[in-house]
Amino acid sequence: MEHFDVVVVGAGISGIGAGWHLQTQSPDRTYVILEGRKAIGGTWDLFRYPGIRSDSDMYTLGYSFRPWTEAKAIADGPSILKYVNDTARDYGIDKHIRFGHHVKRAAWSTPEARWTVEADGPDGPVSFTCNFLFMCSGYYNYAHGHTPDFPDADSFKGRVVHPQFWPEDLDYTGKQVVVIGSGATAVTLVPAMAEKAAHVTMLQRSPTYVVSRPAEDGFANWLRRKLPAMLAYDITRWRNVLFQMFFYNLARKRPEKTKARILDMVREQLGPDYDVATHFTPRYNPWDQRLCLVPDGDLFEAIKTGKASVVTDKIERFTPTGIKLESGAELPADVIVTATGLELQVLSDVAFSVDGMPVDLSKTFNYKGMMYSDVPNLASSFGYTNASWTLKADLTCAYVCRLLNTMRKRGLRQATPRIGDDVLTPEPFLSFSSGYVTRAMEKFPKQGNKKPWKLYQNYARDVLSLRFGSVDDGMEFSNPAPIGKPARSDRETIAA
Repeated sequence: MEHFDVVVVGAGISGIGAGWHLQTQSPDRTYVILEGRKAIGGTWDLFRYPGIRSDSDMYTLGYSFRPWTEAKAIADGPSILKYVNDTARDYGIDKHIRFGHHVKRAAWSTPEARWTVEADGPDGPVSFTCNFLFMCSGYYNYAHGHTPDFPDADSFKGRVVHPQFWPEDLDYTGKQVVVIGSGATAVTLVPAMAEKAAHVTMLQRSPTYVVSRPAEDGFANWLRRKLPAMLAYDITRWRNVLFQMFFYNLARKRPEKTKARILDMVREQLGPDYDVATHFTPRYNPWDQRLCLVPDGDLFEAIKTGKASVVTDKIERFTPTGIKLESGAELPADVIVTATGLELQVLSDVAFSVDGMPVDLSKTFNYKGMMYSDVPNLASSFGYTNASWTLKADLTCAYVCRLLNTMRKRGLRQATPRIGDDVLTPEPFLSFSSGYVTRAMEKFPKQGNKKPWKLYQNYARDVLSLRFGSVDDGMEFSNPAPIGKPARSDRETIAA
């Protein structure tokens, strides 16, 4: 059993960021990254469907410590994967990764002040111990996507694929394609597949807000030619953060005005004769669900050229040659793509226990968006719902290092979020109305109605709280090392 100061779970964008922060801010700590798959990149290595790209600009989705220098701000999946891999290689983080290690259980011992982490490794079960466990494994199930049970699905003679498991041998050239869904994956797939397919139909039960944005950021590219890369990156990053915060707050305060402006922009793209009311006017307010971003209006261009279309209706059943709709119409299809969402997981469904007692995370309160009430030395990276994931991941990684350094300075081994005398009103962890969120919220921890137990989804506020706020706010530091007992070497290998 190997021992490390920190075990990081996941080698995606969060896990690689965690490695950099640990090396930079807590360089006296040893760490290992356990990755269940065989490659770095997480989401950006898993998803291989046509057109895969970010739905956030790379000046905020990129790391705070590594400038994004490509021309496109809305980057494709392979470019993002290269960026993450290059970061891991250039900073030596890749040397700390153990691939093919799928973590199954983690048990905390207060007397020893350490976690025992059990994983399925390439050669069988393996265990590690650590002083701090940092979960950077994302929030959805890599093994399963969400697909509803469509009536008579087995009768369809063509091919049905889910974007999460895109088959390499799928040839849709010259074929009729139906993409079921209206979220970020669907609006990405439709224009990308329309380049080769005979026609692509986006079949949606209800519309989503769709906003066009230039793929390249002209100001950022100009600034990079005039200033050092890091300075130009920081300026662009903060400009984009502040603009996003302004737009989000405006949308929440004046939803009808924001809705009208978004729909006007869609009409500008599709023309006055297009039925925007039916196909692009959601029943909810902006930011009740995440907005869908289309670079350079590619979805609208595919619709205008006739290569793609949108149908808003409900599915009655599959047929041998397509989909029968409740309206009575039938959509012909050779290929059906079920872009119907993700299956959310809480910390990769790892079974946690504290001093022999199982932990039900749904009964805990989330602390500062990263830790869990009464669970010691455990943090997780979970990004923003209204901004780029990496903005919050960066802050979380830095805060974990603050905790580690505080414990070392005070000679204490345990940091546990405690509610104490606070009286909290439980609220859902996420307030989004998206189906993939509402299906899973009962499994997630609750948030409280006041800090440090409330999620504000506000980067500027979190910068003040996590970089400069007190680490003692709602946190109990305890468990000094036993007197006269030498501490184990950080690099010690413990006999099994």
